[in-house]
Amino acid sequence: MEMIKDRVTRYWSYRAEGFESLRLKEFESDKKERWLTEFRKYLPQGKSLRVLDVGTGTGFFACILAEQGYEVTGIDLTPDMVTHAEHMASKLGQNINFCVMDAEKTDFESESFDALVTRNLTWTLPHVEQAYREWYRILKPGGVLINFDADYCSASEENSDVELPENHAHKLLPEFLTAENDAITKELAVFQEPRPQWDVQLLVKAGFERICVDMGVYKRIYAEIDEFYNPTPIFTIAACK
Repeated sequence: MEMIKDRVTRYWSYRAEGFESLRLKEFESDKKERWLTEFRKYLPQGKSLRVLDVGTGTGFFACILAEQGYEVTGIDLTPDMVTHAEHMASKLGQNINFCVMDAEKTDFESESFDALVTRNLTWTLPHVEQAYREWYRILKPGGVLINFDADYCSASEENSDVELPENHAHKLLPEFLTAENDAITKELAVFQEPRPQWDVQLLVKAGFERICVDMGVYKRIYAEIDEFYNPTPIFTIAACK
């Protein structure tokens, strides 16, 4: 199981620099406000919150939420991603604490955060049930988990005929990285069941309550087929402790 984590880390090390450039562009686009609109549906308004961005990548969500005045920490298993997250936050003038850390087993004390946010992470985890239990542990009572993800391991072909723009990240990937991504996806599929139904079951088992699923978020975030477009429909799962 740990071997797949090493493989995922190596893959994202290759992509870290290009990913920062893409996320900086996304931060300056109207996508930022679209993401904030989604966050506001679940985050308590008018409160000072301590937020953890799990699988922060190059810090896109962390920077968005820090700009709103929240105290934000970002963690990622890939050291190169954390390096680029620190660089991105510096460029945007945001004070964020970034750490290299395993999302399935963090170093935080219990009840440390008011909110946990994550994007396109849980599909890469070989122990999703363990991750949800861990996130429940480090959330404060009344805290909220907001997970944006997709069923990448069993994605349908419904959007396979979409013509992506030439500046899209998928078009720019070298062939060996595309092949590696496909191989990783097949390997991870062994550990997963259909989502988000499976996630709901795991969240209930972990102790979460008031679980809600939004299958339409991808239509709002990715209304245009541009360089940020995700051809696999994402969903939102929000759950409270």
